[in-house]
Amino acid sequence: MEPRISLITLGVADLERSLVFYRDGLGLPVRAESSPNVIVFLDLGSTWLALFPRAELAADVGVSPAGSGFPAITLAHNVREREDVDAVLVQASKAGAEIVRPAHFTDWGGYSGYFKDPDGFPWEVAWNPHFWIG
Repeated sequence: MEPRISLITLGVADLERSLVFYRDGLGLPVRAESSPNVIVFLDLGSTWLALFPRAELAADVGVSPAGSGFPAITLAHNVREREDVDAVLVQASKAGAEIVRPAHFTDWGGYSGYFKDPDGFPWEVAWNPHFWIG
């Protein structure tokens, strides 16, 4: 297996609401391969983020769509400058995200905060002065 992640798919409750959040609120570009009302692909550079109805994703995997709470996964967005953490958290909040941990200096020497998207998926926004993942 090659060392890369091609696609991250989020099972969402309302495809249109999530599309508006990610496209209009966060400014992520929608790929032409998307099929409105079926699946949305967002371009993150070398990785795509897919939005797919939760029940249909669960059926595809072969599991129950029931369940809530912490999904035992976080998504992360690293920024180039410390001030960008605050700017992205404000942007996410204006788009409808819930800020679950405001930006703060970390014990590893960085600066980060967390928001939840409309379906409760937690995103970390982080600045790390020791390395850049972009």
